[in-house]
Amino acid sequence: MTARTALVLGATGGVGGAVARRLAAEGWAVRALHRDPGRVRRDEDGLDWVRGDAMAAADVVAAATKAALIVHAVNPPGYRDWDRLVLPMLEASIAAARDSGARLILPGNVYVYGREAGPNPGADAPQTPRTAKGRIRIAMEDRLRESGVRSLIVRAGDFFGPRTTANSWFSAALVRPGKPVRTVLDPGTPGVGHQWAYLPDVAETIVRLGSREAELPPFAAFNMDGHWDADGRQMIAAIARAVGHEVRVRRFPWALLPLAAPFWPLAREIREMRYLWREPLRMSNAGLVECLGHEPHTPLDVAVRETLIGLGCLRDAG
Repeated sequence: MTARTALVLGATGGVGGAVARRLAAEGWAVRALHRDPGRVRRDEDGLDWVRGDAMAAADVVAAATKAALIVHAVNPPGYRDWDRLVLPMLEASIAAARDSGARLILPGNVYVYGREAGPNPGADAPQTPRTAKGRIRIAMEDRLRESGVRSLIVRAGDFFGPRTTANSWFSAALVRPGKPVRTVLDPGTPGVGHQWAYLPDVAETIVRLGSREAELPPFAAFNMDGHWDADGRQMIAAIARAVGHEVRVRRFPWALLPLAAPFWPLAREIREMRYLWREPLRMSNAGLVECLGHEPHTPLDVAVRETLIGLGCLRDAG
């Protein structure tokens, strides 16, 4: 039997890499687009690295030939110039989906929701963003709705996992990759919950949904529950259990971000995201559970331990 083919854009990133590896493990033939495949580490089991630029529609269309799924998990380098680059990149994937007939999958996030969505927004809750990236995310989702291509959006909380990139709060604030954990830099507010998503669980969810093509409407969107840290202290406690000792907790220096903005363009956008650490916003996965029966869910202690090992913060004792 010929393996089903999937094209993954952003396979060197956290979400894209996790989805690509999970697809390969499930028997899919996985093509991974990259501008310079020769620079990519070749330990990505079962991936066929294809030369191409995610901004070039012709490259994406060619790479997507006979694909059943296209995973659009690519972002501008260094997360810069989102307002200029994100939508043109998505247009290239839309063109490829239209040409190949593939379902286009977009990993989404909580940024599309503001206070008006309520504390437990479902997949169809009002989208009233409070950040620049939230507005761009909504524009991406709207473009998929109006494009006519079969689309799937899976929204999740803040990512963590063994190959989490530096753009994750977990690896950019809570811990320092490659260093033993002695201090945690906490951006949260005591007593306020926060939603996390373990990358292998996100990948498993996307792959399961992508394998149910006959059951999905032309445009489908689902929210994941992931790991809900009800009081903002469960993730730190899990880190301490994983390393086997108490960790010092320091507050994230939110007050310094305005001073850093002239020298660090992302400072303003990071400051905009503070509402997610000051107000409880827990996306509801009711629609996902109705579709799959349950949400893939790795126990928190297992997920945190695997994440710390993968980030080089903890030795694997076997």
